[in-house]
Amino acid sequence: MAELEEELNVRLLSAGLDPAAVARVIRTGLAEDLADGPDVTTVATIAPGSVGLADVVTRGAGVIAGLSVAEAVFQSAALPSDGSAFPHISCKLRVGDGERVSAGTVLLTVEGPLDVILTAERTVLNIVCHLSGIATVTRRWVDAVAGTGARIRDTRKTLPGLRALEKYAVRCGGGVNHRMSLSDAALIKDNHVAAAGSVTAALDAVGRLVPGLPVEVECDTLEQVEEAVAAGAGLILLDNFSVDEMAAAVRVNAGRALLEASGGLRLDAAGEVAATGVDFLAVGALTHSAPALDVGLDLVRAG
Repeated sequence: MAELEEELNVRLLSAGLDPAAVARVIRTGLAEDLADGPDVTTVATIAPGSVGLADVVTRGAGVIAGLSVAEAVFQSAALPSDGSAFPHISCKLRVGDGERVSAGTVLLTVEGPLDVILTAERTVLNIVCHLSGIATVTRRWVDAVAGTGARIRDTRKTLPGLRALEKYAVRCGGGVNHRMSLSDAALIKDNHVAAAGSVTAALDAVGRLVPGLPVEVECDTLEQVEEAVAAGAGLILLDNFSVDEMAAAVRVNAGRALLEASGGLRLDAAGEVAATGVDFLAVGALTHSAPALDVGLDLVRAG
């Protein structure tokens, strides 16, 4: 068990995920299903000691994310609550996170106690469906701006408790992450500018408090872009700019700061936005509106 847990943790860490945080998500998911006792349907229909083999399979095409987390769910569900011997359960990943797959692709094969497999099924599918949906949508945006040099970036519009996993799914889809929290980078928005008195004053205030911290400033007009560039901003968010206004901002900026387009962006216009010369497209829909990828679990053998 210790070797398996260590191997899983290494895979999670290599993906930029905190194993302890992943474990908390898994515990929450399993606890929701087992809040009032055991899985009564499984207890009633599965003979004690039954083992089985099942495949996690896509029903539609997409980009996969969350398979190592799925394996961790099965392992966590197998942990005995009474301290008895750990039942053997094994998972074999058939594809890797970030891979494009077609409908009918086997993603993971799990073998072990059948009651564990069926009890963990919904938690596994909830995670894989959700994260793969985010990865799939992200890849569509990445493909839409291919060849322009622009990158697709997420936001903090994530579900509570799932931010690290959702942002991991964005990376699986080829996107890049914005800040993870309110303290690993500063984002000066319109309300901060209003409170500070100006873009320059807000930038100066952040620079005094946290020297060296990455700072992005939101601009609503070309005049604010000019002010931000003159004040030495390294990253400027163009809030709800039209395509023509973005192109003008690129000319005003003249390569001095990185520029991020944000607000009301559409997939069908992503290429046009990227062609203006902006460096990032910020897309909240990657996480807050991505439809789940249809994935199911099929029992292959029971005995």
